Amino acid sequence: MEKDKNTVDKSANIICGRNPVIEALKSGANLDTIYINGNTGSLGIIRKLAKDKGIVVKDADDKKLSRLSDGASHQGVVAEGACGEYVTVEDILKVSHKKATKPFIIICDEIEDPHNLGAIIRTAETAGADGVIIPKRRSASLNSTVFKTSAGAASYVPVARVSNLASCIDTLKENGVWIYGTDAQGVDYTTTDFTCGVALVIGSEGFGMSQLIQKKCDFMIKLPMLGKINSLNASVAAGIFMYEVLRQRRSPK
Repeated sequence: MEKDKNTVDKSANIICGRNPVIEALKSGANLDTIYINGNTGSLGIIRKLAKDKGIVVKDADDKKLSRLSDGASHQGVVAEGACGEYVTVEDILKVSHKKATKPFIIICDEIEDPHNLGAIIRTAETAGADGVIIPKRRSASLNSTVFKTSAGAASYVPVARVSNLASCIDTLKENGVWIYGTDAQGVDYTTTDFTCGVALVIGSEGFGMSQLIQKKCDFMIKLPMLGKINSLNASVAAGIFMYEVLRQRRSPK
């Protein structure tokens, strides 16, 4: 390993270079995402190892790789380690069981901006949510930006990362959790009862919830929009919905 050319940035959990990334994969390091440019030679080996271990691989050009590696020699590949351990959906369900409360879960449907995800996790912690669920693909993950934006909340809120969000929702329903989608076509959130087991689905910044996830929802709720702008930042909207759940649970109807 060429330590003078390939670096491991522990503060940002970044690993640069082909051999360092291969060794990290072989050792079972807690890698979150691998950014790669090419698929031949050792880069092809990295892709296969990552696939076998269920690690997300994203194609990236040289410019992005150089930015991620902070100028270090990346040799066409940069791995980003998870800043925290992911839990299972079952682990999140156990939280409410231990507290003797109804489940209160946040589902992020393709929230790709790490600042938004971090802000959602921060609000989830302050509002008393049991955990956050994110999909493995097309989603921000527990990287350093998310941890920083969450102001430390990501260290306390359990986060599950699932391969199939629709199947995950089925599991939640089997455990007595009602699924509340957030969409402009829903009903006013203030008229909705949140005193049961709740999973709030927050859609992506630009496109909202996917059609498949919309079909899985039991209820659709919305925020009233009285101005000329007809949408809110995903994390802002999520915060409003979360605190309505908290308000109702502290003062049940």
